[in-house]
Amino acid sequence: MRYYLETGQTDPAYNLAFEEYVLLNKKEGDFLLLWQNENAVIVGRNQNTEEEIDRAFVEAHGVKVVRRVTGGGAVYHDLGNLNYSFITDCGVFDQAAMSAFTEPVVAALRGLGLNAEASGRNDITVDSRKVSGTAQRVQGGRILFHGTLLFDSDPDMVAGALRADPAKFRSKSTKSVRSRVGNISRFLPEKMSLGEFWKYLKNSLLQGEFEEIFLDNNEMASVNKLKSEKYDTWDWNFGHSPRFDRKQKKAFPGGILETGISVSRGGVISAVSFRGDFMSRRDVSEVEAALTGCRYEKEEMRKVLEAFPLPEYFGSITLDEVLESLAG
Repeated sequence: MRYYLETGQTDPAYNLAFEEYVLLNKKEGDFLLLWQNENAVIVGRNQNTEEEIDRAFVEAHGVKVVRRVTGGGAVYHDLGNLNYSFITDCGVFDQAAMSAFTEPVVAALRGLGLNAEASGRNDITVDSRKVSGTAQRVQGGRILFHGTLLFDSDPDMVAGALRADPAKFRSKSTKSVRSRVGNISRFLPEKMSLGEFWKYLKNSLLQGEFEEIFLDNNEMASVNKLKSEKYDTWDWNFGHSPRFDRKQKKAFPGGILETGISVSRGGVISAVSFRGDFMSRRDVSEVEAALTGCRYEKEEMRKVLEAFPLPEYFGSITLDEVLESLAG
């Protein structure tokens, strides 16, 4: 039997919890989910979150950052984006099996007159521009295969949110591969709203053979519990990152500050160093020692730094500038 669900929300933490709940608890039948996220960066399971985002940009623009359970690279979502999820029995897990999920999406795009094709391991392109990235996870004999379709996303937001400087980081995390992206709406021979595209894609993928279902109140409560205990937490979204090292050298009005920091798995600072030509009167090793063991999270580091008379350690370099050097 084939089933269709919508999450009914645009909160990325809720939507990813909803998707995981269906994967873990709906054990019979084939499921299609269509859903949207408000402005968010969705990070791959094995990625270092800090290495994938421009933290200052996402904070300034209110972009949420959430980790998903599937691998692959970081992607930007907004309401110009439509996401799809297939959940079914996993069967044989190979590249041929993956094409069984991408082919219907490619066919749907071609049905709109687009020059669409599957490209590489997990992309769908139109005229060589990436319009969909996909990822998958097998668990409990079931497979989740999901992807994002760029319909009319803001290209400046896509570029801004995902422009962290890789030269600042050294880790063994899975790195995102930046591709030339395009919006589906730009390639359409006739104008179509996202709502019309949603309806078209639903009908194309399901071919009229499905039952639309809804989660009951108990199931919704379980989704919200998973959201609050996992997808809304710093530990999952940032602390789950692999061990990494970060370095940065910045010139401030009060002098040059060079920061080196090592963060262990779990998001805890294991070592930190400050170097530069700033005018210190006390040994910065005292600040370094206090930060060691602190969670690598801006407000947690702020609390540690606020306990020190920073002008005695960093001259006229301010608290916010030290934080900028540590975390961006």
